[in-house]
Amino acid sequence: TRGSQIGMATSRLDSLFSDIGPSAVVVQGDTNAVAAGALAANANDIPLAHVEAGLRSFDRRMPEEHNRVIADHLSDLCLAATPLNVEHLRNEGIPTDRIAMTGNPVIEAVERLLPNPNEQDEILQAYGVERNGFVLSTFHRPENVDDPATLRSILEALRDLDAPVLLPLHPRTQARIGEYDLSDAAGTIRIVDPIGYRDFIGLGASSLLIVSDSGGVQEEVSVLKRPSVVVRRSTERQEVEGTFVTRVVPGPDLVPTLEAALSTADDRHRELMSVPSPFGDSTSPHQIVDAIRSMVDEA
Repeated sequence: TRGSQIGMATSRLDSLFSDIGPSAVVVQGDTNAVAAGALAANANDIPLAHVEAGLRSFDRRMPEEHNRVIADHLSDLCLAATPLNVEHLRNEGIPTDRIAMTGNPVIEAVERLLPNPNEQDEILQAYGVERNGFVLSTFHRPENVDDPATLRSILEALRDLDAPVLLPLHPRTQARIGEYDLSDAAGTIRIVDPIGYRDFIGLGASSLLIVSDSGGVQEEVSVLKRPSVVVRRSTERQEVEGTFVTRVVPGPDLVPTLEAALSTADDRHRELMSVPSPFGDSTSPHQIVDAIRSMVDEA
């Protein structure tokens, strides 16, 4: 359970931090491990920095929302990616001297790790898809995969698209398809095992459209300049809605939204080439390191 995960991780990190006495603890994102790292650092009175601070979906049904709020309010340094993230932190009463806007290191990561065009061709060949001729998809969030009717509607919508769909399947989703007997709904979708990061962003850069419920994909498409449809009730990355991201809630709007996005994908890709990412640039990791060093020096 989530509670036992956070409890076990906090206990083990508490022991580790006590043994090694780090100068600082850095947590990134909004996972259960982030909440545990923040709690353990606080328990040991160790300076804490949170990368990706200030993201808010304002959807308290999301475990991630609670994890990032915990991390932000315990942090000595909130490393925010965008002005909107800074605004969220200030609205919650976090002092300005505990906030630094640094961009998000995902920009540098994608730019550095993106396979070159020749490598992308090899990846496309390995997965049996053609450049600008397929839809790349991922799904893993409980709101989408833990309800049989919702998962069926998503699979059927992908199956019926007028383009091949490549679906690297998260183990959680794979288990649910079997548990709910939804193999028929998947139909002709090309389901493959989880894909390494370089191959995934190489496929993303070569795809016609990306359909997902991932948070990270919403950032990555701002570098890849590919249109995406995010199937979720809410998002903590409002900066890309209306440009790189079209968000839709599972239901009657899902199929028409996907069909419209697919039919305009070529034009959207060309338009997005001139749209800068709102998440900063490749200097973000250096800004983050400098801010952490300043925090440690002042501690």
